[in-house]
Amino acid sequence: MKERGILAVVSGFSGAGKGTLMKALMGKYDNYALSISATTRKPREGEEHGREYFFVEKEEFEKMIEEDRLIEYARYVDHYYGTPKEYVMSQMEAGKDVILEIEIQGALKVKEKFPETLLLFVTPPSAEELKKRLVGRGTETMEVIDARMKRACEEAEEMNRYDYLLINDQVDRCVEEMHHLIQSQHRRMGLHGEFVADMKEELRKISE
Repeated sequence: MKERGILAVVSGFSGAGKGTLMKALMGKYDNYALSISATTRKPREGEEHGREYFFVEKEEFEKMIEEDRLIEYARYVDHYYGTPKEYVMSQMEAGKDVILEIEIQGALKVKEKFPETLLLFVTPPSAEELKKRLVGRGTETMEVIDARMKRACEEAEEMNRYDYLLINDQVDRCVEEMHHLIQSQHRRMGLHGEFVADMKEELRKISE
């Protein structure tokens, strides 16, 4: 029987390099599935339904909430974002380790619903480096960068609620650390109740 996959949630400050890490992890190992969120916002140029997001109407999203078809959801600036349950569960049943790259509030909701979830928090080595990366992107105004830094201050308050901290100083090394942390979860005792019960039973029979 195929071993069930692990559910891991990756969060971190804007500018911490989560997207780069995910891309590198997916490119190197084939046992991962990156969960795709559903959203009610319209696709941006170049985005495709089922690739970046599942784009749905507001009524459809609310129906998904009502029917408990989402692992977590939140509302940001007049739009809903959420993680469809069916995709995640089917990938895990198929033996894939599923990664959700979501905000802290969503991550904590997932952990509440599924306590076995592994929470990973990604950060640059320093606040100075975070600001440098945001400025280096060259895509945002100083006003937006300042707002992101303020947001990071708030998010830092929740960092200690995560299971592990990943310092993204060197992408390759960070990818390896993430991979090993997720793979080690497969050996957690709580996931092997059936094996443990069988082993106890066999030992009892042999010892009699």
